Amino acid sequence: MSKTDLQGKVAIVTGASQGIGRAAAIEFVREGACVVAAARSKTGCEETVSLAKAAGHESGGDAIAIPTDVSRSEDVQRMIQAAVDSFGGLDVLVNNAGISIDLPVEELTEEEWDRVIDINLKGHFLCAKYAIPHLRARGGGVIINMSSVLGMSAMPRIAAYCSTKYAIMGLTQVLALELARDGIRVNAIAPGSVDTAMLWGTLKGEELEQARQICTEAQPVGYIGTPQQIARAAVWLAKNEVDFMTGSCLLIDGGMMAKFPGPL
Repeated sequence: MSKTDLQGKVAIVTGASQGIGRAAAIEFVREGACVVAAARSKTGCEETVSLAKAAGHESGGDAIAIPTDVSRSEDVQRMIQAAVDSFGGLDVLVNNAGISIDLPVEELTEEEWDRVIDINLKGHFLCAKYAIPHLRARGGGVIINMSSVLGMSAMPRIAAYCSTKYAIMGLTQVLALELARDGIRVNAIAPGSVDTAMLWGTLKGEELEQARQICTEAQPVGYIGTPQQIARAAVWLAKNEVDFMTGSCLLIDGGMMAKFPGPL
């Protein structure tokens, strides 16, 4: 396998127990990176590490599982120190951890609101805050924040989730400006409909199949995105070939945001 510019780099991927986070961890290891797969689920993280090592066994990449609640400062610091202790430093942070709660605002409790904000937004802040000194120590690095098309256009019943995804756009730009002279690039990804457990929630059976059909028909490209498609974009953002790109948001939505909202 030919050497890539991620060979030997050290990356942290949060929310790595499933979905986009799992796919990103696998893709970075496939590129030869050493990855800390972090999420609240220890079992999920370990499964991701096993899959990543199998996918990247020829690349020289490696991975470890670090159970982490990104809303807790002590967890985040322990996760970052694990990367430094295990692999010698930190080059890339993929801020991907997130949750959503499907309720109208008047039924959403303060505790539920706080939990979404703490994981989706505070988690991005804490991970960036404690990663920055280690990225700077390497002479630069990359932070990739996971926003959403729902950080550009809202939907009912997910007020907390949408609020965090809009805020992540702003956080990305602030970090990009603060860190530009340190050689640390900060960009966001805004996925559209991606086939993950979060998209489908608790739907099962016929309801799930109906939702899949509706979602597929709504996509201009005619299909729902995959976690691997978003993961490959994260890998691209981490590479040197886009080293003039910072403070931007990469929209990957199958044409969703370009579509006229009427019946055409």
